[in-house]
Amino acid sequence: MELIRVLLIDDHELVRSGIKALLEKSEDIKVVGEAGEGHEALECIKETNPDVVLLDISLPGLNGLEVAAKARKDFPRLRIVFLSMHSNEEYVLQALKIGASGYVLKQSSTRELELAVRSAKKGETFLSPAISNTVVSDYMARLKGGSVRKPGANPYEILTSRQREILQLIAEGFSSKEIAQKLGLSINTIEVHRANLMDRLNIHDIAGLVRYAIQTGIIEVKG
Repeated sequence: MELIRVLLIDDHELVRSGIKALLEKSEDIKVVGEAGEGHEALECIKETNPDVVLLDISLPGLNGLEVAAKARKDFPRLRIVFLSMHSNEEYVLQALKIGASGYVLKQSSTRELELAVRSAKKGETFLSPAISNTVVSDYMARLKGGSVRKPGANPYEILTSRQREILQLIAEGFSSKEIAQKLGLSINTIEVHRANLMDRLNIHDIAGLVRYAIQTGIIEVKG
């Protein structure tokens, strides 16, 4: 029996441990690695070469949607299944747009998770039944040009990947110097990116950027 190699990415160690224990009860699934931060996740993908990545959206450093977009670009055959607490339409649509093979809610059953992993391995798409049909219908309508979102409503449409990455780090409280060190860029480059995203969003203070990042799901406030 060919094992399905799975990489777990979630910022809660206890959640990863629980999911790993559940998945490894299946004879055809093997967890080959874990990560709890966005940039670490990309390194783990390179190191472990998994068949399927189970990926949370809310990650520090680089959120799951950004991780997926970068991973799909570098490893186009990689299968990604989002495992999230968010059933929000915008998250699901963005995941599908990136090319995710599945979207499973964290409150789903073990069977759903196993089905999602196996479907992804076969090149199929799996969505939790709890995600309403209207989400899928709306997604298809957008692909056909049947629905147009108001400009500025979605950061994944109005900001570049680098701007979103820097926005997340700003909102997480990192200084320009710290962001420059993390991303291997000059402080001046970070300042230029920050000025550009402020102009693009018409937000001209850090507090405003933090509020925007929270409101649009770039970062999550954890209780």
